[in-house]
Parts: sequence; C-alpha cells; structure tokens
Amino acid sequence: MKIKNHLLFNDDDSQVSFKLTPNRRGEYVPQYLIMHYTAATTAESAISWFQSPIAEASAHLVIARDGFVTQFAPFNIVTWHAGESKWRGLVGLNKFSIGIELVNGGRLQKSGGRWVCSVDKRNISDSDVLIATHKNDLKEAGWHEYTEKQMEVAVEIAALLVRTYNLKDVLGHEDISPIRKSDPGPAFAMGSFRTKAMGRQDENLDKFKTATELNIRMGAGSNFQTLTDKPLPPETRVLVLKTEGNWSFVEVLDTVHGVMDLEGWVSSKFLTHV
Repeated sequence: MKIKNHLLFNDDDSQVSFKLTPNRRGEYVPQYLIMHYTAATTAESAISWFQSPIAEASAHLVIARDGFVTQFAPFNIVTWHAGESKWRGLVGLNKFSIGIELVNGGRLQKSGGRWVCSVDKRNISDSDVLIATHKNDLKEAGWHEYTEKQMEVAVEIAALLVRTYNLKDVLGHEDISPIRKSDPGPAFAMGSFRTKAMGRQDENLDKFKTATELNIRMGAGSNFQTLTDKPLPPETRVLVLKTEGNWSFVEVLDTVHGVMDLEGWVSSKFLTHV
C-alpha cells in the first residue's frame, strides 16, 4: 500500500474507500499511532457511527474483519479517537496521533452459555474467543479474537504510517486512557505488532530471560509501582525494547500469572541474554 497526499491507496493505485467524517478538526503533525477496537462486530456500524455528527467520535481508519479498509480523514487532519488521554507529557492525544479502529467485539459477556458482544448483542463462536486477563485488570474475561487477514492488513498499514510520518511509537487506547479504556485488549498482541510496525529487523538480538524472580514496574526505578502482585518467575522470556540507565523496558513474551502481552520496566542486571 502507499500514501499520497495523506490518503491511503492500494498497490494498484486505487484509493481505499473514503468517507469523510464530520467529526474532525484542523491539520496537525502526528507523533504516535493509536490502536483501538470498535467494540462491535460489523464494519457497517462503525462507518455509520463515524459519519454521524451526533457521535462526536471518529478515527482515521477502520479495518474490517475481512481486511477491507475505510478512511475517514486524511492522516494530517485531527480525528476524535483518543478522548481524554495522556502520554509522556502530552495531554489529549487526538492532537498528536493517528487512530486505527479494528472491527472487534472487545470484552465479551457470557449469556446462556454463549459469548455475546455487549454492544450489538451478536453471538461469538467459542473458537473466536480468548480467555485472558487484561494487563490493567485482575481477573479473566472473554475477548473477541482478531482475524488473521485483519492483522496482516493492520501491520502493513502501521509500518507504512510509521515510515511516512516518522512516528515515535505504536500504542493502545488502554495505554493512553488506562482507567477508561481496555482496547485493543489482550487478544491484540501489541508487543509483536509494535515490533513489526516499528521495523525491528531481528528480535532475537534483544531477547533475554529473567535470572531470578523479578518485579516489573510502571517506570524505570524501584520507587515505581509494580504491575503484577507477584514478580516475574525465573526463566521468564522478555524482549528488551529500550533501556534507561540500569533499567530495561521489556515486552514479556510468556503468559505470566494469567496476564498476556505484559510490558513494563525491570532491573537490567537481573536479565541474561538468550
């Protein structure tokens, strides 16, 4: 795919479906990419919602479960996908980020022995449900799985956006609004997605394992709160994404204490290279 004049095109030079949203503001320079789920199971519902002024919400793209892409505003125009949010000193991430919505039911409800999307009440097959604990929660829940095609398209677009706009990072709505939001959720492998989007060539170069039990924290220092009640067990595999002094920001590659896709800071001296 390619970007021309802040609009997305396919490899054959045909423009992806474009439906201009009324829920937008002026020009800006994006610094981040924020990933979301729609919390509903059809692209039509998201498209209709983003075209309604009543919604007061939008994003730059919606990627359907079959990989079909709809764009709602040029990438240099502010859309309303982040809401009340903050990240690394920035407040109100709408003004600093591109938003991509993936059609996905998100956190599901159990009703009559079936998994149900809480928004549109559609049934979800057991084979499309992941039982996992969100990194900001303490108990398990059912989460709608993303499709292989959807993720393939999302990775391609994310990598293109990172290259085109020199984006600093790829984040989830749950990272910039952790109290309010849970998207894209534990069914979205943010660590590996970010690695592919940001263009890391060889993950093995930065793979480590914990040499002992090791606390994982919210910041680079022992004064920061731990992310889990129990430390990471010995031999836990992690991918070091960046370092700050004697601390490493890692993606935990194993499921630990029932939590998937955990990321945080650990003391570098207790890591051994794989």
